[in-house]
Amino acid sequence: MLFAFSLRSAVASLSPLIGHIQDDFSVPAAIAGLIGTVPPVCYAIFGFATPALERRFGLEALATAAMAVVTIGLVARSLAPDAGLLLAGTALMFAAVGTGNILLPPLVRRYFPDRIGVLTTIFTTTMTVATLLPPLVAVPVADAADWRLSLGMWAVFAVVATVPWIGMTLRRRSAERADPTEVLPGVFRRMWRLPLAWAITIGFAVSSTIAYTSFAWLPSILVDISGVTPAQAGVLLSLFAGMGVPASIAVPLLVTRRGATRILFGVAAATGLSGIAGFLLAPAAAPWLWTALLGLAPLLFPMMLVLVGLRSRTHEGAVALSGFVQSVGYGIAAVFPLGVGLLHDATAGWTVPLLVMGGVIACSIPVGVVASRTVTIEEEWSRRHGAW
Repeated sequence: MLFAFSLRSAVASLSPLIGHIQDDFSVPAAIAGLIGTVPPVCYAIFGFATPALERRFGLEALATAAMAVVTIGLVARSLAPDAGLLLAGTALMFAAVGTGNILLPPLVRRYFPDRIGVLTTIFTTTMTVATLLPPLVAVPVADAADWRLSLGMWAVFAVVATVPWIGMTLRRRSAERADPTEVLPGVFRRMWRLPLAWAITIGFAVSSTIAYTSFAWLPSILVDISGVTPAQAGVLLSLFAGMGVPASIAVPLLVTRRGATRILFGVAAATGLSGIAGFLLAPAAAPWLWTALLGLAPLLFPMMLVLVGLRSRTHEGAVALSGFVQSVGYGIAAVFPLGVGLLHDATAGWTVPLLVMGGVIACSIPVGVVASRTVTIEEEWSRRHGAW
């Protein structure tokens, strides 16, 4: 929980403070844009790198290092004297967050193999709360003190999160000396050849694409076509984000206890497409309803994370699948916020961008059929290519 909280509190604490930061030094539009692009890019890059790092150092040691680097990045960007170093500190922090994202499902798989649903519910809910909390307190703290304190105070939580992982690292190394385990090389490369891995990856990409594109453009869409004020658009964006709270609580348990994977894929597709249809056909009629419906499409996020644990049988399989799903998924998602903006400029409207978002959501329908099959990646590999 501490680990999950620090991964997300680090993400959401900067954007509300850009105005305060610009009172001290200029933050060019290009730098601000790069800061917004850094998260999915770092998640993709370090998603590819994490399985190799994990084989070299181990899950617990890498978790400890990730929290330590998050702490350093948070402190560094709170002390940044200019926009360039603000960007550098942010990139350093998100590199560690990208690694941490990959580690959470395998850690749950290792320590709670019979409680994957419950623990996934706990950490995804914690991540959702940690995403909502910093924007609520960032500006009040900056107004009462300054933006540096508001930005840097989250490092305290990262420090606290690091402490138990130091103990877990020492404990794990003692256990491995007593009972060494073999980690198979090249497992990550096998993911490219498994339809199940691709199905979970596309589901993750759909969720991330809708989330990042909506955070980037939903307020503009609401103001331009639904006739709401900028302040109301901000509230509706909070509604979009808030729809993730009940989803993060319910979805992992429904998947693990009720086997509701296929039904939930259908719910995500139906609600997301209904929200898009509302914005296209009657944008001003009920913008809060269209926003809430669209906000349910990213329920695929906690479902894909729990499927990483359920669709892998071995430790190395869980690490490789988590790395593949998140690196490729975030890599795909990183393209769409920019692409949607370019489409809006090229067409001078939101119809084509909304149709593209609807097409992305529709991709979850066929992949849901594959991801719903109760087979592990190890079993699928054995059936297709021989012994794991």
